Amino acid sequence: MARKMFHVVPIGTNWQLKFEGRILGNYSLKANAIAEGRRIAQANQPSELIIHNADGTIAERETYGNDPFPPRG
Repeated sequence: MARKMFHVVPIGTNWQLKFEGRILGNYSLKANAIAEGRRIAQANQPSELIIHNADGTIAERETYGNDPFPPRG
C-alpha cells in the first residue's frame, strides 16, 4: 500500500499543511501546522509527515504505520 505524504510548507510568513497538492490548512505558526499534520498523518496510516524549513528544505520526516526502512540503533 502506498504511503500518504503530508507536507508542512512555508508560504510567505505563514505555513500550510498539504496533501497531494491540496491545501488542508493555513497556519500562522509552524508548530500549529506540525501538530495538525501529525494528527492527520497518524489517523491516515501508513503515512509520512514531511516538515520543511522556512527556506523550503526538508527539516524532518515522521513516518506513521509500518516503516519498511526503520532506523538502526
